Amino acid sequence: MKADVQQYLVVTGSYWGFTLTDGALRMLVLLYFHGLGYSPLEVAMLFLLYEFFGVVTNLLGGWLAARLGLNVTLRVGLLLQVIALAMLLVDPAMLSVAYVMAAQALSGIAKDLNKMSAKSSIKLLVHGEAQAKLYHWVALLTGSKNTLKGIGFFVGALLLAALGFRGAIGVLAGALVVVFLASTFLLKRDMGKAHFKPKFTDVFSKSATVNRLSLARFFLFGARDVWFVVALPVFLQSQLQWSHTQVGSLLAACSSHL
Repeated sequence: MKADVQQYLVVTGSYWGFTLTDGALRMLVLLYFHGLGYSPLEVAMLFLLYEFFGVVTNLLGGWLAARLGLNVTLRVGLLLQVIALAMLLVDPAMLSVAYVMAAQALSGIAKDLNKMSAKSSIKLLVHGEAQAKLYHWVALLTGSKNTLKGIGFFVGALLLAALGFRGAIGVLAGALVVVFLASTFLLKRDMGKAHFKPKFTDVFSKSATVNRLSLARFFLFGARDVWFVVALPVFLQSQLQWSHTQVGSLLAACSSHL
């Protein structure tokens, strides 16, 4: 059991580290490019591929994890996020809308690989007869998501104000490299790898009700992100003249309730 607790702590630490950097990155991109004069629509476009590839990864993530192992998909998610951050360290003149959209696409894949791997791996660390403990551990992991993302919003805004865009991106990339190395050396290598090879068609639910619910969830979360992650921060800066830190603080306070 001690080994299972250790694995749980490593998975949770990886998930927390990723969630913090992901929230910080989204705030950095939004505030920085709005500050450069990008219109609200152009800023929203920067996150289009992030959301789209997140949906695609959600669809394929379980199939990939069964074939490769949850350990692999979790580390690939962390590595892709490091690459996405590194892409933003280039000369600011190269940061076109298309280029940043490509970096955000990688980040969207990374986010859902990491989230899926972390949540699924918890089920493997608790034996079938200990369902109450399983629910407790999963609740601790998933319940921390919005709080950690909110803290990430604040950290991103604070780093932008203190270090500038490239300095903030460098700090986030360095922190995530540490998380990646820790997960590489501490996680079991065969965690979550299935003994059979599932077919690609197995990713689709046989229930029409579940499929409709999934579609509704897609539009629900899309609407939330358009309003909360793009429209609200842009309004606070352009109309109320709030600073980066003030915007990040408000979103951090609100995100735990969404």
